[in-house]
This record gives sequence, C-alpha cells and structure tokens, in this order.
Amino acid sequence: MSSPETFATPTFPSRLPHVGTTVFTVMSALANKHQAINLGQGFPDFACDRNLITQVNEAMLADHNQYPPMIGIANLRNGIAEKMKHLYGHHYDPESEITITAGGTQGILTTILSCVSPGDEVVIIEPAYDSYRPSIELAGGKVIAVSLNAVRNEEGQVTSYNIPWDALAKAVHAKTRLLIFNTPHNPTGMVWQKSDLDRLAQLVRNTSTLILSDEVYEHMVYDGATHHSVASHPELAARSFVISSFGKTYHVTGWKIGYVAAPASLTAEFRKVHQFNVFTVNTPVQYGLASYLSDASHYLNLPAFYQAKRDFFRNGLSKTQFKLLPTPGTYFQCVDYTALGIPEAKLNEADFCKWLTTEIGVAAIPVSAFYEQATESGVIRFCFAKQEQTLSTALQRLQSL
Repeated sequence: MSSPETFATPTFPSRLPHVGTTVFTVMSALANKHQAINLGQGFPDFACDRNLITQVNEAMLADHNQYPPMIGIANLRNGIAEKMKHLYGHHYDPESEITITAGGTQGILTTILSCVSPGDEVVIIEPAYDSYRPSIELAGGKVIAVSLNAVRNEEGQVTSYNIPWDALAKAVHAKTRLLIFNTPHNPTGMVWQKSDLDRLAQLVRNTSTLILSDEVYEHMVYDGATHHSVASHPELAARSFVISSFGKTYHVTGWKIGYVAAPASLTAEFRKVHQFNVFTVNTPVQYGLASYLSDASHYLNLPAFYQAKRDFFRNGLSKTQFKLLPTPGTYFQCVDYTALGIPEAKLNEADFCKWLTTEIGVAAIPVSAFYEQATESGVIRFCFAKQEQTLSTALQRLQSL
C-alpha cells in the first residue's frame, strides 16, 4: 500500500505577530497543573444568586430562545437606562444609545473597530487590560501608551499610582482618535476621582478625541467612596462610549454579557460593526437579566459584599512581608513582594508568579504583563473574589513565606 499523500498548509502574515496566549490563560493552566489556589484570573469561585438562574430558566421555558433584536431586548435596555439615570444622572435613550454586547471585551473591540481607522492614534494608560492593544492593532490604529506614575516610598517600593496628566496632555493631539480610560482601574485597583474627570475633559475639550471608558468594575468601590462614571460628566458623556459588564456585577463571568452606552451618533457607528461582529447576544440570558435588574439591591449591596472580602484578605496579608498597595476599587489586591526575606524576592514578576504558583500553591498575575514592554516594579496582583475558605487557605500558604 502506498503512503498517503501529504499536503502543505498555506501560511499567511499574522495580524497580531507579537501576541501569544494571554497571561491569564497561562497562569490559570499552571495553577490547574499544580493544583494551586487560583488568585490570578479575575473570576469568582462562588455561585451567583439562584434567583437569577431561575429567571433565565423561566425565559428558556417561555421559549425566548430565538434571535433577539440586534441591539438587545427592550426590557434590558430600558433597565440599563433607568439604572444609569439613577446612578449617574445622565439619560441614555434605550432605543438609540444602549447596545447589549457579548461581554465587556466585545464592547471594547467593537468600539475600537467602529471609530479607529488605519493610522489613527489611540492613547492607552498602562498598566492596561491586555485586550486594548491587540484590538487597536486589528483596527490598524497606532497605540500611544502613557504609564501611570508609580508612587514609591523611601525603600523604592511602589505604594500607589496616579495619572500622569502632563504626559497624557502631550500624547493627545490632532491625530488622536480615541483615548481609553479605565475606572476602577485594572490591574492597580485605583479609583479615579471627579477631579480626574474634570482634568480629562479639559484635556480633550478642543479636540475631536473620543473616549472609551471601561467601567466594568463600577459597583466595586469601597470605604463609602463613589464611582465617578464619565456618564456623570456631561461634557465627557457627549464624546464617550461607556462599557460595563453583567458578568462582573452578577458573578457570572462565563455568561459573557455586557453593554455599551454612547450618544446616538456614536452608537449608530458602533452598531454597524456590532451587527457583523456578533449580531446579537444570548436571548434567555437577556430576559433573565432584565427581570433581575429591576431589583437594584444586588448592585447597591455589592460594595459592602466585596469590601468584606477585601478587608479579610488584606488583614491576612498584613501578617506577611508583602507590602499592600491601596485597593479602593475592583476585586484585585496588588502587593510589592521585593521585601520578602527570601532569594525568590529578587526574581522578576513573571518568574516570581510562576514560583509562587508551583512552589507555594497560590497563583497571581505579574503587573508587568499589563505593559507592552514588561515594566518591572516588583508588584503582583491577587484576585480576592473568592469564598472565605479559599482566601483562608491561600493566606495560610502566603503566610509561610
């Protein structure tokens, strides 16, 4: 019998030649391999409200299983409009200014594809969520990265971050099509203030620069503080796409459902891409969320829910030599590990996280992974959106260092 003929697979130029597997996937796989506690990737290990599951099941049994409207079902868009009006004082027309998306990341990509043309410049603030840069590159845009100011103590350890307004002002000019703003900020956990929104408005006032405001952690702001959405700032709202995530808010990250709110003219362009990107989003989940959203108690109680987890985790970490950075928002805790009295404290962030996962049994994410060029600061990120028992076990292992 003759051997089967083999055929060569054609090759083609990569659209993203410098992109590999995300650090979240890499660290989660490493955690699984070594049976480590995964405090790396940002997802809860506890169940969502069973009533939400019931609402989705009832929608399925009511035969809401075919295509919904491309922009999302009316009840859900109406609920979002009411929520944003109540929280931020800005009315978005649910018919022409709110679109349901397949998660926040799809909202980000679709926003960028809808308004960025080849050669346009897009300003991002690093460390930045890792989907921003490849989305810009897929649109043919040019990334202009500005790094947050890392505030350090006398020992050189990072203690907090702030926005480098002078550098940001230099980065925004006539070729700037879009500026990506993120609050509460992933990965640092910082929460930008109303004064920051005022500075941002001043910076873009005499330009045609649009704003993409990534606010997926909007309901995770602590110590009685307020989330200052760009929707609450009329001047910024007029030029902004506001992105949020039901997955983050309702502990259902695997459902991949969110929304984008923007002025009608911007939404019209967004929807041109959205309809050929995903067309529309899971029907029964939309019906379930629309029903569940009518009760505001969940998202209004979310700050206290996560603050308790944050405080429990921080209290445990205070018994280690990790230096805790402030965590006014998100469900991430950043720490400086360089003062640990062990040889591994001299490793770079990526290698330290690998060692922590394989040898100590706790997975974290290196903050250096949120930069285009790995910027070493000796800071790593833990996720505390976990059951107390999970956090307790992780803390026992970390306290052994």
